[in-house]
Amino acid sequence: MKQVQDIFGIKTENEELYRKALTHPSYTKEKELAYTENYERLEFLGDAVLKLMISDILYKKYPLAAEGELSKIRSIAVSDNTLSKISEQIGLNQLIIASQHDIKQGVRKLESVTACSFEAVLGAYYLDGKFKELLKVVENIFIPYIEEISNNFGKYNAKAILQEYTQGQTKETPVYKLVNTTGPDHNKTFEVEVAYQGKIIASGSGKSKKDAEQKAAYEACIKLGAL
Repeated sequence: MKQVQDIFGIKTENEELYRKALTHPSYTKEKELAYTENYERLEFLGDAVLKLMISDILYKKYPLAAEGELSKIRSIAVSDNTLSKISEQIGLNQLIIASQHDIKQGVRKLESVTACSFEAVLGAYYLDGKFKELLKVVENIFIPYIEEISNNFGKYNAKAILQEYTQGQTKETPVYKLVNTTGPDHNKTFEVEVAYQGKIIASGSGKSKKDAEQKAAYEACIKLGAL
């Protein structure tokens, strides 16, 4: 697991933990191994570890922010979209162990998979007794993302802002519709339209349906003057 150690700069002790953290369910199915040999249980633990760490970082970084603000920033910071970007940025996604079929299909690029494996590695480090070292690394990785989210909150929270605006105006909510999907399974692009009062206001595209909806909502907020 030297590659994991090189990426995070933290010594790995229990090799078995990191192997599991990077093993996709397709591999355990292909090799007829127990489900406990893939990343799912470690991802469950790592999800909680990450939320605690991000909460600690936000609490200290924004001493005057209300609980609601901190919760909103955290939800975006720990979203699959953010974690997937980080996983690719640091090269962790390239270490994912999967079946040959899934690797050919581009599983190492799938947002949900790269996010889960990232959280699973955090869970592995936690069980390996490296919480303090990991907290420093997570802080260094996430601070730029947290600042970007904080400075451009409307962009990241556009769906909630748009819904609050439309309900305040007419008590109606915006309606999102997936209108097009292009590209192979491992690299799809989704196009979504958002309508209000029966009229299409804006559209957006992204690598996930949620991302496309946020972009469409952001454009709608600009057009309606909701930001």
